[in-house]
Amino acid sequence: MARYNKKSSLVLICFVLLILGLCRPASAVAEVPVFTVGWSVYAGWNPYFYMQKSGILKKWADRYGIAIKVQRFDYAASLDSFVAKNIDGCTMTNMEALDMPAAAGVDSTVIIVGDYSNGNDAVMVRNGLSFDKLPGQPVMLVQKTVSEYLLERAMVLNGQQAQLPKLRLINTSDSDIVPAFMNNVSNKAVVTWKPLVSQILADKGVHSIFDSSSIPGEILDLLVVRTEVLNRADGSGVKFAKAVNGAWYETMQKLTGSGPAQMQALKMSAAASGDSIESYKEQLKTTYLFADPKAAAEFTTGSVLKQKMELVRQFCFKHGLLGKNIKSVDDVGISYPDGSVQGRKDHVRLRFNPAFMQAAQQGKL
Repeated sequence: MARYNKKSSLVLICFVLLILGLCRPASAVAEVPVFTVGWSVYAGWNPYFYMQKSGILKKWADRYGIAIKVQRFDYAASLDSFVAKNIDGCTMTNMEALDMPAAAGVDSTVIIVGDYSNGNDAVMVRNGLSFDKLPGQPVMLVQKTVSEYLLERAMVLNGQQAQLPKLRLINTSDSDIVPAFMNNVSNKAVVTWKPLVSQILADKGVHSIFDSSSIPGEILDLLVVRTEVLNRADGSGVKFAKAVNGAWYETMQKLTGSGPAQMQALKMSAAASGDSIESYKEQLKTTYLFADPKAAAEFTTGSVLKQKMELVRQFCFKHGLLGKNIKSVDDVGISYPDGSVQGRKDHVRLRFNPAFMQAAQQGKL
């Protein structure tokens, strides 16, 4: 019988413990925080597709020890998913950032001011229809979005404010609006955004009678996150905001740069919506990109933003978009970087936070 060897037994025990330590179940390993950003087809948002496919987003997420996914939606569906808290961040306009989450009681924060529509959104008609003839005619658009806002602003600026109640709006999803309008000549008017605008204007019988270049800075395109996500106690929400800003501005450098890197960025951003590079370049011409974080931060901290948001919040209140039991436009507050608030300070639902754009400007991401 082999003699008992105390030293050998201790070595064996240590070896077994080491193996057990290395073979812990996956559930015992700390999980990396995962964040999801929803985006929909639009010239200013297609770069999120390129950002993911190119590996730029992963590089920045890895830097902060997190994971970020991007998911494509139809526009209205992306807003619904954000409000339902199925995604953490979402690309949306300033109007939807105010009304959709606010109406559901969701406190949201803008962390990237990406661009403003400078002709991308348009009112288009058949047969030379003019604004004074629009009342009573079917107008196809995605209701309760900036398309309705654009139409109303166009009517007002063309002296037709009194005719607004007579407009006949046909709610149509962005994925259906082009074929629905193009395949039925009885539809006389449509309001949408590029690249859908370009597809519709390919019909020589259709022309634009108003576009967003007449209201610069009023239709802003943003990345918005739920404030509770940004304020997570473990700090992962701030890491997410820093990573996505870093990835965004690196993407902007490539998209607005030159050479092969720019061509790759243009090609993949165009592919996000099935467009050619030339078509996508045409869309960018009517998109005022805040490609430089300095420009984005300055706009966010400037007085012009408040002026534009005043118009938007009045529209939202007038159309009952700020939620049930809202008796005043001031019942939903908007907070600005200087500490000022439009509306009630105790009921802020939309916040503009330039900190991460400023960090990108200062090279501190």
